[in-house]
Amino acid sequence: MNTKIFCDIADISLIKKFTKKSIVKGFTTNPSLMRKAGAKDYKLYSKKILNVCGNKPISFEIFADDEKSMIEQGKKINTWGKNVYVKVPVVNSKSKFSGNVINELNSKNIKLNITAVYSAKQTAKILKVINKKTKVIISIFAGRGGDAGKDPVPEFVNSIKLARRFKNVEILWASVREPYNYLQAKQLGCHIITVPPNLIEKIEKFGKSFNQLTVETVKAFLVDSKKSDFKI
Repeated sequence: MNTKIFCDIADISLIKKFTKKSIVKGFTTNPSLMRKAGAKDYKLYSKKILNVCGNKPISFEIFADDEKSMIEQGKKINTWGKNVYVKVPVVNSKSKFSGNVINELNSKNIKLNITAVYSAKQTAKILKVINKKTKVIISIFAGRGGDAGKDPVPEFVNSIKLARRFKNVEILWASVREPYNYLQAKQLGCHIITVPPNLIEKIEKFGKSFNQLTVETVKAFLVDSKKSDFKI
């Protein structure tokens, strides 16, 4: 499986840098990343990102919490560019399934990225309300699930199996914790993994042997012990 790497970032200077990398096939953002990057005007900042990310797919998330406003925001975001995916949380803050929002936007041929998904049961619910034409990404949060003591792997296996009937659906490994997650995503058959910039740079350096890693580790310990002038 050729798992595509998307860069999870909202910092414009980093997007300029990473859009030049052939390993990066697209971008994902969210309101938290946008705030961290210093965005004050959501639309204006998103347009600035679009000016530097080329034609690579990019996801911008809605942040309304009621169905009507979520749909309105989704329609507006969709007009920003042909490479834009509208990111929709699978439920709102009151735990209400966003099925009507997903169905309404999907029926208008709006590309969607359904986010904050944790289980194959949620994947099944999403698949029941979409068509089989318009592109849909389902983002499953592996790292956050793992942080809570949940094994995300069975959820990916079952979600990928369910999505096979939909040629327009891609399963995305989200919430990455370490570079090795990329290899896990490939082994499972995920279509996409979204990775922060620092981990992409580590993935680019894959290939060292165990012996190389051992020697590098021993040298690092030796250097630190000398710097500290330790004596026994």
